Amino acid sequence: MTLRQPLSHETLDRAADSLRAGRLVAFATETVYGLGGDAANPLAVARIFETKGRPRFNPLIAHFADATAAFAVVQPDQRAHALAKAFWPGPLTLVLPRRPDCPIDPLASAGLATQAVRVPRVSPEFRALLAGFKAGIVAPSANPSGRLSPTSAEHVEAGFLSQREHAPEHLALILDDGPCPAGLESTVVDLSEAGQSRLLRHGAIVQTDIEAVLGQALTPDTDPAVKTAPGQMTRHYAPGAPLILNAETATPDQAALVFSNPTGFEAASALEVLSPNGSTTEAAAALFAALHRLDALGPAAIAVGPVPMTGLGEAINDRLRRAAAGSAPD
Repeated sequence: MTLRQPLSHETLDRAADSLRAGRLVAFATETVYGLGGDAANPLAVARIFETKGRPRFNPLIAHFADATAAFAVVQPDQRAHALAKAFWPGPLTLVLPRRPDCPIDPLASAGLATQAVRVPRVSPEFRALLAGFKAGIVAPSANPSGRLSPTSAEHVEAGFLSQREHAPEHLALILDDGPCPAGLESTVVDLSEAGQSRLLRHGAIVQTDIEAVLGQALTPDTDPAVKTAPGQMTRHYAPGAPLILNAETATPDQAALVFSNPTGFEAASALEVLSPNGSTTEAAAALFAALHRLDALGPAAIAVGPVPMTGLGEAINDRLRRAAAGSAPD
């Protein structure tokens, strides 16, 4: 039986048994596929870091079936309740103080006094599975650390098999539930300090929509050296080929990724247009899948055309900047 299996009652039962045994399961959310483990099981949490090759100082997000379950392990305030009511289930992660009796293994919090939590938009069947884990399922993206995020089960399988003959020993199952509709990670907001709401990561919910609910502006992360949530690494979401940002043309040995207008990129060896209609929402959903396809062709580089900063464009540009860190100058 192959590692990748369609989501069904049978495979969900297998997934639940595997998670309770301390093994890992890859599953779909509205954002990207996650590599999940039982948040209360120290061995399972350690296996996530081992399987991804993830730095131990990079915290994990705990996923829950509903806000009541999420807020049972952290200490929410009025801001947290308002954001949960507005955006959960959905692509918003909140960083809040851990409760004194928080059952989540401290490694998932990187030893910090805070924990990142969210209620993802998943199938009703997988939500029932989540409800069976009171400490939640901790899950970063289901890919080797620092590489492109997976928006399909095929991406998960290819990512973990690309540099080895066999699947990682702790990965029990990849639940194939089709492509992820948002295609971009969750927005992360830190509410751990009273009176201050910090934006730690741009994501699938626009910053201004969050600010409208809060009634105040989000402050940018002032200390990026301290990692309080996923997605704060300087080099992250990276393909194998170097990225050239804000390109206006491409050479024949380069692939090209453009927002909506391919003019000037006709010489590229391969071309991906994120949104012919000029929609940043459509572009965000297509971003990682397009980068996966181009990178698989082995180009000398990927020339990336400018992406507007409107709508989800800020989140798209954030991902591209991190993916390009250490690449050729943009």
